[in-house]
Amino acid sequence: MSEVHEVPVIDDPLADALRALRMDGLFYCPSMLTSPWGVDLPEMTGCLWFHVITAGTCIVRGSDGREHRASRGDVVVFPHGGQHTAFDLPDVATPTVFDLPHEYFSEQYAVMRHGGGGDLTTLICGVVRFDHPAARSLLELLPDMIHVNTALDEERWHWFPGLLSLMASETRQPKPGGEAVVTRLCDILVIQTIRSWIDTDPDAQRGWIGALRDPVIGRAIALIHRDPARDWTVETLAGEVAMSRSGFAARFTELVGESPKHYVTNWRMQVAKDLLADREQSILSIAQSLGYSSEAAFSRAFKRVVGMPPSAARRDPEPPGRSPSR
Repeated sequence: MSEVHEVPVIDDPLADALRALRMDGLFYCPSMLTSPWGVDLPEMTGCLWFHVITAGTCIVRGSDGREHRASRGDVVVFPHGGQHTAFDLPDVATPTVFDLPHEYFSEQYAVMRHGGGGDLTTLICGVVRFDHPAARSLLELLPDMIHVNTALDEERWHWFPGLLSLMASETRQPKPGGEAVVTRLCDILVIQTIRSWIDTDPDAQRGWIGALRDPVIGRAIALIHRDPARDWTVETLAGEVAMSRSGFAARFTELVGESPKHYVTNWRMQVAKDLLADREQSILSIAQSLGYSSEAAFSRAFKRVVGMPPSAARRDPEPPGRSPSR
């Protein structure tokens, strides 16, 4: 009889957060743009915009008016789905991207051709959404825009030129299975861009992400995430990480920005919002799965944190952003 080996649990809360970055792709759009060209990308609430420049150059202007020049090999991400424009020349018209014609290959994949017939710039643009609570908590801490110039960090992005060539080949001429290849590669690039920001930006060393990196508080956060239904108290959490009650409470609050008690409740409500999307699961069963003895107690906590009762959140979940019309 073969021996069964138990896989050890590795306490790495930051890795857990990155593992939760599984995307729900709303729309992917290879774009063939000839000079002069310009497009407006409107705000997409609760979503993330991304652009991969596969040929040529362009200027990306955020809602704050700041402009960033991007060229082949660059990746530009708007983690909060903020409004922005992209163009190749100053003062060019920027019609809303959703009002331009698209050639659809599926509900979530279309090619756009736009511009005046001059020099070609090709982009792969898209809108994705992250539904896991850990992913949303991470995304909230990201800046309004992340611009990665892969040529300036060849050691970290040494694998990117080959991937970029594959993406360009798949979008140049539609092939069987091309949609699956392009969308999966885009998902990888978005996650890699976020990882690059975490590894290199000083702001990633502070706040919730900084707390995840802390060997003591990070372990406590991981325990809460993995078992939100447990009756977590300051005492039980402190005992799990071998700290005094007062020392743990002070350190947790300093790094996370809220008390352990508040964090446990807020995390439960984030998980609850996802569970409420499953309309076949009763509110009582959701309450019990999160450690509440009654639906009333859960409903009071949910309304206090979210601002509406669970029944209202189930009827009116946050809508996804707008997609191009066909």
